[in-house]
Amino acid sequence: MDCLFCKIASHEIPSTILYEDDLVCAFKDVSPQAPTHFLVVPKTHIADLDEIREENSAVIAHIFEVIAKLCKEQGLTDGYRVVSNCGKDGGQTVGHLHFHVLGGRSLAWPPG
Repeated sequence: MDCLFCKIASHEIPSTILYEDDLVCAFKDVSPQAPTHFLVVPKTHIADLDEIREENSAVIAHIFEVIAKLCKEQGLTDGYRVVSNCGKDGGQTVGHLHFHVLGGRSLAWPPG
């Protein structure tokens, strides 16, 4: 499979890894949109939100546990934003489910 995030999670492509376990990988975004901007991805390839099923939903819960842990470690005590784009019209550019975590400054809504 020629998936960018699968290759990052398997260390075929270098990245600044913030956290990793058997299920997920978290790494810094290469084009940060906030002082803190990292992504959390499942190591198992799930294309997007539409592919979440009962048999893979536990990894999604685990991703949010990891996000909470990392945000505490990163000092995001005043809040942060979690974003997952789904499909072309939703702005998804990599066909692997991922969650952007942004913080470290006040974030406006709508984002643009």
